[in-house]
Amino acid sequence: MKVTIDGQSIEVEPGTTILQAARMIGGEVVPPAMCYYSKLKGSGGKCRCCLVEVAKGSEADPRPMPKLMASCVTGCMDGMEVNSKSSPRVTEARKSVTEFLLINHPLDCPVCDQAGECDLQNLSFEHGKSESRFIEEKRTFEPENIGLNIQLHMNRCILCYRCVMVADQLTDDRVHGVMDRGDHSNISTCISKAVDNEFSGNMIDVCPVGALTDKTFRFKSRVWFSKPYNAHRNCPTCSGKTTVWMFGDEIQRVTGRKDEYHEVDEFICNGCRFDHKDIADWTIEGPRAFEKDSVINQNKYNRKLQKVEIATEDHILLGREEDRKKISMVEIPLTEEDIINQKSLGNNG
Repeated sequence: MKVTIDGQSIEVEPGTTILQAARMIGGEVVPPAMCYYSKLKGSGGKCRCCLVEVAKGSEADPRPMPKLMASCVTGCMDGMEVNSKSSPRVTEARKSVTEFLLINHPLDCPVCDQAGECDLQNLSFEHGKSESRFIEEKRTFEPENIGLNIQLHMNRCILCYRCVMVADQLTDDRVHGVMDRGDHSNISTCISKAVDNEFSGNMIDVCPVGALTDKTFRFKSRVWFSKPYNAHRNCPTCSGKTTVWMFGDEIQRVTGRKDEYHEVDEFICNGCRFDHKDIADWTIEGPRAFEKDSVINQNKYNRKLQKVEIATEDHILLGREEDRKKISMVEIPLTEEDIINQKSLGNNG
């Protein structure tokens, strides 16, 4: 089947969604996604961030779809034409969805451990507004302890259901889920039980915001101060392939390896994630590359930086080099005239 997205055509297999086709093309045509996760069955269709405009349904039925469609759950048809980044309707819709997601989300970025690798932060940077029209009180929840390793910040949650799905599909004894209804909906455990399954730490990796964070990394450092490396170890429970985040010679945290869409390649166990923070436990493979616009890439080894030269007129900097030498007091010793001037100044004082 042939599908065209923002003027770029691609051949896809039957059953491919518009979002998957856009990811095959890559670049700016790829819609943002906060709830869809390719590794989790049944994900998608909740956040509405990935809305696109279907200008042509198919060759058999060329009529446009009257409403914007969620690309993560809309299948491709042969001859379909889709407008994503190029559509003003789509841009306005994404701005509205972003505003809706930020209605109850607190301004926690300065203290949130997810800052620097947060999908909602990236979304608001591109589609957010500088002011808020929301005058009511934000929805808040009391802090809840769900175990030794995972910190729940329910005030930040956008109810994407990813953490529930990863627990459903990776574990046999899920103890948490979505409680209550409507604007009272929240992620919680049954009768305040602890989340302690061997693969429960993957809830942290799939969370697109800072609602679930690593207690062993909590408030230690910003991610852009750490250097991520691909590493592996012989683990009897999982593949042992991870990314270790180092500050100097210290491993501050361990995460699963993620692709360019921030999705984990292979889920890892809690043993690798929380219990092995010694460099001797790991075989370091090399630096981890991130998308070029990531704040994690700033001033790092895996990003080529061009030398910046500021061109100025010569007379503007006239005398600067001479002044610099005088300040150093090493390259140019004081002349007899300078010594006499200093003495006269001292006598006048």
